Amino acid sequence: MAQLFRNRVFLVVAGADLLQQAGIWIRNMALLFYIMEQTSNNPAAVALLTTFEYLPIFVFSLIGGTFADRWNPKRTVVLGDALSAASVLIILGMVAAGWWQAAFAATIVSAVVSQFSQPSSAVLFKRHVPERHVEAAIGFTQSMAALFMIAGPLVGTLVYTRLGIEWSLSALAVVFAAASLVQLLLPPSPRARDGGPKTSPLKDLREGFRYVAGHRTLKIAAVMFLLVGLASGIVAPLDVFVVMERLGLQKEAVQWFAMLEGTGLLVGGALAAGLSGWIDRHRGRIVPWTLVIFGIGTFIEVLSQWPILTGCVRLLSGVTLTFFQVVLSARMMKEVEEAYIGRTNGIILPLMTGGLLVGAGCSGPLVQQAALFGAYGTAAALLIMCALVAARIRTAPAASQTATGGTVEG
Repeated sequence: MAQLFRNRVFLVVAGADLLQQAGIWIRNMALLFYIMEQTSNNPAAVALLTTFEYLPIFVFSLIGGTFADRWNPKRTVVLGDALSAASVLIILGMVAAGWWQAAFAATIVSAVVSQFSQPSSAVLFKRHVPERHVEAAIGFTQSMAALFMIAGPLVGTLVYTRLGIEWSLSALAVVFAAASLVQLLLPPSPRARDGGPKTSPLKDLREGFRYVAGHRTLKIAAVMFLLVGLASGIVAPLDVFVVMERLGLQKEAVQWFAMLEGTGLLVGGALAAGLSGWIDRHRGRIVPWTLVIFGIGTFIEVLSQWPILTGCVRLLSGVTLTFFQVVLSARMMKEVEEAYIGRTNGIILPLMTGGLLVGAGCSGPLVQQAALFGAYGTAAALLIMCALVAARIRTAPAASQTATGGTVEG
């Protein structure tokens, strides 16, 4: 762990990520409250804001991943945050002029740019962080994200309520500009093309699909991300009904259970970082068992009528979910060739977001047809099914043929 914190690239990327997380939560809360004020609490406008946040993941994730594999990763992350800061200043001017609808563009621009900069950060990790430190590095970044899940809404709300929309957008521009400047400290990272002829982005995209299709672990990971996304999407909108109907509490109590799950994510990330050596030795068993625990906990949550038991389950769910993400992300980071990092992320990671959206859309009809028990039981069954899929990674052959004619550890 001490060696990891002496790694210049890790420190710079983690520092920039910290600033970006702060900016994202300032953006999320400020725009949510501002749009609600401008539209008299219109739910359709709030839903549109959420759509603009997630839609770029589907539209630009694969495109961003493809170009991240072609471009200089340092230049991409620096210019990405600089462009985000500049665009926010333009949007700020439009909002100040009375065009409040421009606030929607702040979410779109930020979400689009992140689809190019995030895979480039993964390329930098792959290139500069030793394999023995990958689990610790990912665990630390997961902990930072969890910390902002707990504190982010508070900070974002405080900034908006004290300063208003114009100063909130100004703070957002400053944060992105600071992230861009911090990343100037990264070492030069030219993109090598192995001396071969330049290829078109479309050809690179096709090669990315062939690479994933020829890699057993990546195909299994894609199915797992989809199943976990479906399960999480089913239960996410129903938390408030469990709190009211099963626990007999007021709907406002849902925030405390969400905070417990966020604490579990924070603890899980810290444990994953501290136990990176043990995780690396037992990763084949960890992923299936975390999913089994997650699935059992999901069903216990809907059976429970005791707030303390439900709270403990939510805390444990946060811990196990973090272990799942850290172990699977680390395995993908280690096994995927650097030249395919961006495209692999662009193909696989949106599956979880798609699963979340589909699962959320199915949760209402499931509750109507099978009550809360049916919905949570379906989610638990999907997680157990995912555990069975995860178990296949352990028995995967040592190598599988890739589209480029080489071999990849599977």
